[in-house]
Amino acid sequence: MINRRRFLTLGSLAGLIPSLPFRSSGQPLRPVSDDTVSSAPLAVKAMVISTWKQPKANAAAQASLDKGESALDAVEAGVRVPEADPADMSVGYGGRPDRDGHVTLDACIMDEKGNAGAVTFLEHIMHPISVARAVMEKTPHVMLSGEGALNFALSQGFKKENLLTKKAEKEWREWLKTAKYKPIANIERHDTIGMLAIDSKGNISGACTTSGLAYKMRGRVGDSPIIGAGLFVDNEIGGACATGLGELVMRTCGAFLVVELMRQGRTPQQACEEAALRIIKKQDYKDIQVGFLAVNKKGEHGAYSIQPGFNYTLTQEKKTQVTDAKSYLK
Repeated sequence: MINRRRFLTLGSLAGLIPSLPFRSSGQPLRPVSDDTVSSAPLAVKAMVISTWKQPKANAAAQASLDKGESALDAVEAGVRVPEADPADMSVGYGGRPDRDGHVTLDACIMDEKGNAGAVTFLEHIMHPISVARAVMEKTPHVMLSGEGALNFALSQGFKKENLLTKKAEKEWREWLKTAKYKPIANIERHDTIGMLAIDSKGNISGACTTSGLAYKMRGRVGDSPIIGAGLFVDNEIGGACATGLGELVMRTCGAFLVVELMRQGRTPQQACEEAALRIIKKQDYKDIQVGFLAVNKKGEHGAYSIQPGFNYTLTQEKKTQVTDAKSYLK
């Protein structure tokens, strides 16, 4: 962040410097963190970071990295854990259904070369992240949806199964008594798992998977499978993912924005804060939640949310820690 005195000093060098990073969104509602990008070289070490409390997912991703596999392999292995966990009721198997009682899943994945794959409105397949990877690697497309995504998954050998658990069905039938729909901040705490990893070669990949908002309108798709909204990776700069109310993330191309801010010189923390401020300036934010998570090429990370309550899981140097992210509201 450039203070006033330094800005005036640098202004005298304008003829020598083509451009300087500045806050493109105008004056923020609150100053972002003062941490700056260090010019000292960093020895980047393999790492895994994910939204929310996901130690088992991180452990699976780290195990992949320990075997010498790529960051892409690691993020796929990591997010498959909550996808298969019926206790996680907003990802994969066991996810809460839409208002018509159907579990529909969204996911995307992106590698260090800029390749990407996604599926939306996918039913009956437990691991949409693996289908998304197959879309990336085996088709000329980036995204498949609905029946087309299901047919493709079946053609690739994925098993068709019932994803609606008895617990999720019971909650849905209870909800039908009033059928009131209003997303409440931090009630559906694990509405998405977004994961970023850096492998031993310093390459970055990311994955994002969800069953979306509980009791959503049939056909609703959020930000999670949208490249540039719920997830974006640029191996020269870093990667970012988002969680929370997806409609707000899509309107600001949130993950892409975070990466581009890092490209301009922001730290991951500053970039996440600025992305949240872009939403706050245009929305009545008191009852909504959006959180951003980012990592840069140096292995530095950042996290920020509108409401308190967003946390993330970091695994690095054989240590895993869950941390509460900074937030705009206290």
